[in-house]
Order: sequence, then C-alpha cells, then structure tokens
Amino acid sequence: MAVNDMELEDFFNTVAEGDTIDVYTDGSCLGNPGPGGWGAVFLYKDNRTNISGAERATTNNKMELLATIKALQAIKKNVKIVLHTDSTYVKNGITNWIENWVKNNWISTAKKPVKNRELWESLLQETQNKDITWVWVKGHSDDTNNNNADFIAKSAAISSYIAE
Repeated sequence: MAVNDMELEDFFNTVAEGDTIDVYTDGSCLGNPGPGGWGAVFLYKDNRTNISGAERATTNNKMELLATIKALQAIKKNVKIVLHTDSTYVKNGITNWIENWVKNNWISTAKKPVKNRELWESLLQETQNKDITWVWVKGHSDDTNNNNADFIAKSAAISSYIAE
C-alpha cells in the first residue's frame, strides 16, 4: 500500500470530524541532559505527516513529554486519537499518576515535587476534551511507525547539536 506523505495542514484537511487518527510520539536526547529532539508521526488511512522540534539543553523525559504535547496541540479537529508512545513515563504519568499529583498539589508519592510539572500541566491541558486512547509500544522493536518517530526525534536532536 502506498503512503501519501503530506504537509500537516493538507493531512488534517483529509481527516473528517469523528474519525480516528493514529499518532506516534518519541523523544530523544544526546546525553541526558544534552541536546534533544522530539517527533510525532500522524497517520490517517494511507496519509502520513510528521512534526518535530529540538532543544539544545534538555532531558529525554522532557522530550518525550514535549513530543506528546506538540502532537496533541497540532490536532485541531474533533477526532478520536490513538496515541502510541514507547515511554512508560508518559503513558503511566498521564493515565495513572497525574490524578494523585494534582490531588496532592504536585507532590509525588516520594514526597518530592513532581519533576517536569510545567510539562505535565501542559499535557493535562491538551488532553481535555480530546478522545484519546493511550497505547504503549516497545521502543526499538519492529514497530515501523514508532521507529519513524524515533528517527525524526533523533534527527531533530542531531540537528540541534550541529547547530551549536
């Protein structure tokens, strides 16, 4: 099956309200901390697009979160989202831990402030009024779309490193 690579706006013009899209997100860091990148791949029928970005000094967890935040921000239509991540930190954080963090004024079970609170708050905001199914995928395995998101994130991190 041929895949049509598209610009983001053109991609979303093919998506109808209420339809389901698949999103694969990943973050990458050259050193931890170090230059980092994030990437997201959007799939709908046989159409595909992606977005990416980078930061010069960051951590892998921040890039994993930012990939997910930026992907959700890019979705302007009322669609069903199947969000695939290889980060248990992101998946468990948003589906299991965040409710207690909020209830406990952003204090973890270890009685310490939650790391990356601003990003978690941003992610929580982006999930509001969105129909999201969270799926964990094994990283660096045979999942082509996850590998594509990983490649995009690593490329962004390398580009950031080279730009220094």
